[in-house]
Amino acid sequence: MKLPHRRQFLHLAAGAAALPAVSRFAWAQAYPTRPVRIVVGFPPGGGADITARLIGQWLSERLGQPFIIDNRPGAGSNIATEAVVRAAPDGYSLLLVGSYNAINATLYDRLNFNFIRDIAPVAGIEREPHVMVVNPSVPAKTVPEFIAYAKANPGKVTMASGGMGTPSHVFGELFKMMAGVDMVHAPYRSRSLPALIYSIDATVVGKMIWRVAAVTASARGDEVFELVHGLGL
Repeated sequence: MKLPHRRQFLHLAAGAAALPAVSRFAWAQAYPTRPVRIVVGFPPGGGADITARLIGQWLSERLGQPFIIDNRPGAGSNIATEAVVRAAPDGYSLLLVGSYNAINATLYDRLNFNFIRDIAPVAGIEREPHVMVVNPSVPAKTVPEFIAYAKANPGKVTMASGGMGTPSHVFGELFKMMAGVDMVHAPYRSRSLPALIYSIDATVVGKMIWRVAAVTASARGDEVFELVHGLGL
């Protein structure tokens, strides 16, 4: 993961803050003077949480103040987003943003915020591939084999995701359209693999499209079988 340069981070953070009474340059030189929270729209243990903790540690070491991870799971990250929108625009409440934020703008008719208007960009911190994995009990070891299996079992294969509107959900729906298969969507509040592996019967979990970070951190080699690597946003 390519991390932003300290000067770049301070410059962008200063530009995003609305402090008309104070010189933005002077404010940037002093920032931060107290702990900063990074709000994450998913529970601990998943890819988003891992990313936030890595960047939080990096920033803490370089800026001399704690960067505290504040997990606010639910509604495909909308709860976390609204918490930051309602916070003071002083640079001390940061939001970990992902493609799910853009997706939510089209999925939800009534949100209590306008993402483009209410959230200011600070820095890009990562690009991520996704993988398609199945439970080892599924008799498919390649994508063509899985498509054939799903077509032979319409409505019986569960497509697990990290929640409505998350990339794993959108990728799954796109896969269903392109492959012409009928799978049941099972949304979860967590994007952490244990929430799926251990809460669903092994014979029911058919397929998951998941972040590489979550798969690597959460699953042992005998728990999932990777069909394809490289789906991404």
